Amino acid sequence: MFRHTTALIIAASLLLSACGTTEEKTSENFTPAGEPTTTIQEEQSDSNPAKTEETGAGVTKPSTDESTATEEEPEPSSEQVSKEEKVEKTFHMNENYYIKPNDDMSPSKVVLLTFDDGPKEEKMITPLIDTLDKHNAKAIFFVNGYRVKSHPELLKLIHERGQIVGNHAWDHEDLKKMSNSEAAKQVTDVQKIVKDTIGEEPQFFRPPFGSGNDALKATVKKNGMLYMTWSNGSLDWDKSTKDKPEKVIQNVLDQLNPGSNILMHELPWTVEALDELLTKLEKKGYSFVDPRAIELEAR
Repeated sequence: MFRHTTALIIAASLLLSACGTTEEKTSENFTPAGEPTTTIQEEQSDSNPAKTEETGAGVTKPSTDESTATEEEPEPSSEQVSKEEKVEKTFHMNENYYIKPNDDMSPSKVVLLTFDDGPKEEKMITPLIDTLDKHNAKAIFFVNGYRVKSHPELLKLIHERGQIVGNHAWDHEDLKKMSNSEAAKQVTDVQKIVKDTIGEEPQFFRPPFGSGNDALKATVKKNGMLYMTWSNGSLDWDKSTKDKPEKVIQNVLDQLNPGSNILMHELPWTVEALDELLTKLEKKGYSFVDPRAIELEAR
């Protein structure tokens, strides 16, 4: 009897144990109808810190346009920058190449600074621009096309330092002695190479030796430029001033008048003279006209 009872108890215990295991397994695998299932991998993904940071505090939300969400803003071109920095036209050039104010609100005691026949060498361009910056002055650097072709980096230097680029023909030859078509090509080829190099065309033209004619002037006007020679020659190119910066200064001062359009070159003695020259001009009450403030039509 005792053995029979013990056997029944053991059998009952085994049956109850089996039922409990079945219920536990059923509970783990059961999902109520209509509820989404979430796998272990999905839960780990949802708790991934990297994913949380995409929309976390202090983080820019991604663009709704997936095609541009990761694109960086493009850098403005030099042409765009130039347009943003447009200067009001408060001066004009008269028929004798002097720079004159448009009204009484603008000063008359101004000079225009220009440098011809470049770009030549960085060791001259950089100190010239450093001195211009010291005096808060802008100048026109009239360049030859063949020099730009040889040293485009020097043209970029002039432009990037905030100075103004002018057209001085492709070769430094007398354009008046060429056919009209040849002279025109000397002008337009420079427009193209400058545009290709710095992104914008010159707005000022000076013929080599100051030599031109009506046909050349028409070509220059057609290309949107102001034609000029000069009204104050430093003679820094002449052998009488070679290695004599004091002579360059005196030549400019001897010809000084309100609106003087000063011709200089990228030469070592001009580089040496420039700081003292600009200081003396300032002491005489002169300021330096920004070329961008000059109208592109003489009157």
